[in-house]
Amino acid sequence: MANIMVAKNATGAYSFYLPKRDLEDAIVAMEFDTSEKWGGEIRLNNGGVYYIEPQAVPARFPISLRARRVDAAE
Repeated sequence: MANIMVAKNATGAYSFYLPKRDLEDAIVAMEFDTSEKWGGEIRLNNGGVYYIEPQAVPARFPISLRARRVDAAE
């Protein structure tokens, strides 16, 4: 599992940052994005897929989370 940061811009779009690899990219799809459930499988603009444990929508952004890479061995 990796430590990541998810930010949200003024238009509501999410961005993903993985400090360990200095990877920053837009999140183009998120499995759950409702007030009750947020997270799950997220897809990045570069094709990467990560998994964030579903939870309630965070009160503030940016937020640091643990994520697991789905599309490749870590």
